[in-house]
Amino acid sequence: FHPANRGKGAAIRAALEAATGDLIVIQDGDLEYDPNDYLKLIRLIEQQGASVAYGNRWHPGNKRISYRRYLLGGRLLTTLANVLYDADIHDEPTCYKMFRAEVIKGLKLTCERFEFCPEVTAKVRRLGYRIHEAPISYAPRGFAEGKKIRWHDGLEAIWVLCKCRFANLKSLRR
Repeated sequence: FHPANRGKGAAIRAALEAATGDLIVIQDGDLEYDPNDYLKLIRLIEQQGASVAYGNRWHPGNKRISYRRYLLGGRLLTTLANVLYDADIHDEPTCYKMFRAEVIKGLKLTCERFEFCPEVTAKVRRLGYRIHEAPISYAPRGFAEGKKIRWHDGLEAIWVLCKCRFANLKSLRR
């Protein structure tokens, strides 16, 4: 899709243009998430009528948590998303998200890098979609295995959540 790495958000936007299915799943290719958990998200959409489903890494059955700073940063982003968007989610920065195709393809996404997660969360909530969650497996990676997210990505995520909260609703749709 791109001759050079332009970032996660740019890759997702390009992939969305090529996607043809009824459901679209976003999963990082870093082996932290188990593809067998797709079925849990599909059930939320197919059986419970959800349009948006997130995997929740932070549930009592999961004892494997990433570095403390990622956990704290993720909790901060989740709390901010819940406050700004009247959401009731437990894991905003999860990299395991599933959508009905018309929902995610209907969003005007501008993300280039890791800000995809807060941008999509903010926009689906602003447009009135409820985010459903299912517990998922999680095998965190360390920096030696290629973990790339840094502190400034957290600041950008906070900015995106705040910016989208006050954006014109028309600017959120394609």
